Amino acid sequence: MTTPLQTGSEIGGQGGNFLLEVDDLRKSFGPHAVLRGVSLAVPRGRLFTVLGPSGAGKSVLLKCLANIEEPDDGQISFDGRRLDFRDQASRDSFRRRCSFLFQGNALFDSLTAFRNVALPLEQTTSLGRGEIRGRAMEALEQLELGDYADHYPGTLSGGMQKRLALARAIVTQPEMVFFDEPTAGLDPLRRNAVFAMIAKYQTLFGFTALIVTHDIVEALVASDTVALLHQGEICFCGTPDEFASSAHPVVQSFRDSPAALRSTLDGLRRGADAPEPS
Repeated sequence: MTTPLQTGSEIGGQGGNFLLEVDDLRKSFGPHAVLRGVSLAVPRGRLFTVLGPSGAGKSVLLKCLANIEEPDDGQISFDGRRLDFRDQASRDSFRRRCSFLFQGNALFDSLTAFRNVALPLEQTTSLGRGEIRGRAMEALEQLELGDYADHYPGTLSGGMQKRLALARAIVTQPEMVFFDEPTAGLDPLRRNAVFAMIAKYQTLFGFTALIVTHDIVEALVASDTVALLHQGEICFCGTPDEFASSAHPVVQSFRDSPAALRSTLDGLRRGADAPEPS
């Protein structure tokens, strides 16, 4: 039996001021249904996070939204207009207004920091060389990388590479930035730093941010709205406070798993037996 969607009060109170709206999005790979009717609405100028365990379909959802994968069914609307990704003009307009920050940063190791940031402007705009240089340097300086314009990504620290990837994502002045597991493989301190960076620059530049992640604690602290993806559907959408206090069984299971692990480890340290996996 499917657990009904629980929707928090904030989503219902935005008065329709959504930049991105998704209705009944579906995607299968062969017989395996990954997205089973995903619906959500992302408020303009806010930080919206989709949570879910590994393998829940979060990255597939993001790739469908960013026009990297083609959904089988459903509707995606951006700024009040339904997107038709079969239409070249519609695709080009959407790409100009949005950016995508990939897992692992996807920087070009053979290009300097400056060239990495300038590349989207060269590919998607008709700006002259001088304006491209000015915009790229401004983005690097805003991300505190102005002194590293001539450095290659491999010579930068992990945190600097994250900032460089974000500089590249914002250099086109997008209205929306998609973040695919931005803290994958990082330790807790670095996860905190990445979420703090995203929240800081989202506030500074005013873009709408959509993040997919399985990092519960950091997402609850940084986000305006959180949604939980479970078995190909959104089973909860609301504020972090509503998520933290929700009695929804799927939310409780996902939210409380770190606490359950901590309790088990505490018991092991006291000599108790670990519970058998169910």
